[in-house]
Amino acid sequence: MNGPGRHHADDGTEQPMIRLDGVSKRYPDGTVAVHELTLDVQRGELVVLVGPSGCGKTTTMKMVNRLVEPSGGRIFVDGTDVTHADHVRLRRGIGYVIQNVGLFPHRSIAENVAVVPELSGWPKARRRERARELLALVGLDPDTYARRYPHELSGGQRQRVGVARALAADPPVLLMDEPFSAVDPVVRSQLQDEFLRLQEDVRKTILFVTHDIEEAVRLGDRIAVFAQGGRLEQFDTPAAVLGSPATPFVSDFVGFDRGLKRLSVTPVTRADLEYPPLVKVSDSLRSAATAMNTSRWAVVQDESGGLAGWIGREMCDADGVVGDQARRMEAWVALDDSLKVAFAEMLQWNAGWIAVLDHDDRYLGVLTPSTLHAALRRSVEAESRSIPPSEVDLVTVSDA
Repeated sequence: MNGPGRHHADDGTEQPMIRLDGVSKRYPDGTVAVHELTLDVQRGELVVLVGPSGCGKTTTMKMVNRLVEPSGGRIFVDGTDVTHADHVRLRRGIGYVIQNVGLFPHRSIAENVAVVPELSGWPKARRRERARELLALVGLDPDTYARRYPHELSGGQRQRVGVARALAADPPVLLMDEPFSAVDPVVRSQLQDEFLRLQEDVRKTILFVTHDIEEAVRLGDRIAVFAQGGRLEQFDTPAAVLGSPATPFVSDFVGFDRGLKRLSVTPVTRADLEYPPLVKVSDSLRSAATAMNTSRWAVVQDESGGLAGWIGREMCDADGVVGDQARRMEAWVALDDSLKVAFAEMLQWNAGWIAVLDHDDRYLGVLTPSTLHAALRRSVEAESRSIPPSEVDLVTVSDA
């Protein structure tokens, strides 16, 4: 017997959580908003629908919970055809987040979060506990925010409440219609970071609509690029959409700077690192000078393998230990951070190199502008040849 909530096809494979099968939307005046769209979204996957204004991406999303009725085709959610299901019951089982949140102004934040559980008949104590749990999950202290009202919150805080409300009844599917576009760029970036962290915890199946290709690349497991008339031009991973646009439309939409955008989806790996001389804080300055050999500087580690800073050769012409002269290192990233994050650190600190740490904050090596560029080239080449990046052998000027 299949586990609860898991539906399988006749061949034993797991069915997608959302399936659009030849779905169309045509209005009475003949306008085609969506054209015979077939699209699968797997369980726990975040799929971003992206394209220019009027391309049918929001219409597509709204047909999943039947805020817009399809003109043709079938829609399956968790293996069930919902095309003709009771729309009220359907919507209560699907989380929905919109751009301007739509909170009830005369209800407290906790009451807003608990709207769907209240409509579903949850007891008051359970609703209150669920609201507090979700406020904490989206980064809002329930002791501080539960009794406040929407007008007392910033735009970014209200958007977090919107996400909490959508999750309140623990729906398997979440629909998000440009949820972060109404806030300033700094808050938007913070919300994106928080949302990615949240998705790691809750692993919902998400359809996310945006017009911003950079947001799509940052958030999506896969990206569906729409053209006018609701035609699907490409449906693939962010790296594939940036590296191998399927059509001229996709190429134009992602932009001539798609190589730069690719920095967002290319992680820092061990293969990208360089290994300059390494000394300990307890080493003598004279031994550190010897360890540097011909190098002008060395990385300084503490006794537990953590990053303690750096030291230059000219700083070693004295008695004492390395810890007396070492300089603090501000520029560092974690292994698996994106190359975009690494590049931003280099620019922020005007650094010729940045340290790379593992997830226990132990020093691994350094990334330089040349190795960052090589990592990007390796990623592009691997995508074009359908091989792992580690198998790419780059040719450089020095090899010619």
